[in-house]
Amino acid sequence: MGGKCISIKLLRMILVLSTIFYNPVPVGVAASHGEGIPAVGLLTFGDSYFDAGNKMFFSKKQNLPQSFWPYGKSRDDPNGKFSDGHIVPDFIAEFMSIPKETPPVFKPGVDVSRGASFAVADASILGSPAESITLNQQVAKFRSMKSKWTDDFIGKSLFMIYVGTEDYLNFTKNKLNVDISAQQAFVTSVTNKFKNDISLLYSLNATKFAIQLLANNFANNFCYTCRLGCLPISRQEYKTGNECYEPLNDLAKQHNDKIGPILNDLAKEHPGFQFTVFDFYNAVLRRTRTNLSYRFYVSNTSCCGVGTHNAYGCGMGNVRSKLCEYQRAYFYFDGRHNTEKAQEEFAHLFFGADTNVVQPMTLRELIVFPFNEPMREYWKPSITTNPT
Repeated sequence: MGGKCISIKLLRMILVLSTIFYNPVPVGVAASHGEGIPAVGLLTFGDSYFDAGNKMFFSKKQNLPQSFWPYGKSRDDPNGKFSDGHIVPDFIAEFMSIPKETPPVFKPGVDVSRGASFAVADASILGSPAESITLNQQVAKFRSMKSKWTDDFIGKSLFMIYVGTEDYLNFTKNKLNVDISAQQAFVTSVTNKFKNDISLLYSLNATKFAIQLLANNFANNFCYTCRLGCLPISRQEYKTGNECYEPLNDLAKQHNDKIGPILNDLAKEHPGFQFTVFDFYNAVLRRTRTNLSYRFYVSNTSCCGVGTHNAYGCGMGNVRSKLCEYQRAYFYFDGRHNTEKAQEEFAHLFFGADTNVVQPMTLRELIVFPFNEPMREYWKPSITTNPT
């Protein structure tokens, strides 16, 4: 009898050890989804990268491409998101144990008890884009709905923002031969307005900000798809072949260089202002320079579209766009938006990565950071110029 007990105990020990060694706990965020995360909200602002479907309800146009297959293909759900499936905020919501995807605020009757998406495709910081709204107008929409949440809930919730791409895309289209001083003046006007909009959110009790930089941070000759001017749609529209359209890259770099210092100033000026910055450029650079290491077998053309880089027409009924056989092998789904696989990786990096891509703290750290306490660390310029 005693021998049987020993055998059973030994068997149990073997099973436990085999589970540990054959199913190791993933490094980083995957090991801690939802653990110790307070029940706070997620509110997102910006353009198509964070649009949870708002454009379909906001726009007067019918049959928008993102509402049709193959958008949503991986989830069998073309719901207005610019991806074959989930986008970054969807995964962040999951990591925060929010039971549902962040809902588009312009959809009638949605449950916003744990937050909402105010992002609208084609949104910008300056101007009044056709069939869209500015970041400031998104903040105004939030202000009109503010009574749906308590001040305490707002103060402890996460405000994620990605915007600015449209400003620079439109600027380069309208002013092809602009000089350096005009570029600098435009970037200054964009980033100053951005600071004003963030300050307005703070005045409405928001305190925790997660800002994603544009797809550029510094020049690097080894990267062909990681900068704004290197997007498949940019190279296709400007007919640069495998070369990038550098004026866009220069603008995005100038923009990104200003965001960290702006947030540092806001944190020092306003009690309780907390933030973190996701270096989108660095995250993309790693997946384009060493794309096979991340199992992205195609990183210079889109999975869905037509043209030299398959960058145009995805989802359009009047365009015979091509669709790749396996979207998870591609880094880009359409001409400027990433596949669900890439979006999930970005979300993991943002939520629980190291200072190579997120600083001065990860999203998880920002969420649990004591409410209304001053920052203990601040953003610093990146000194990494050749990430691996």
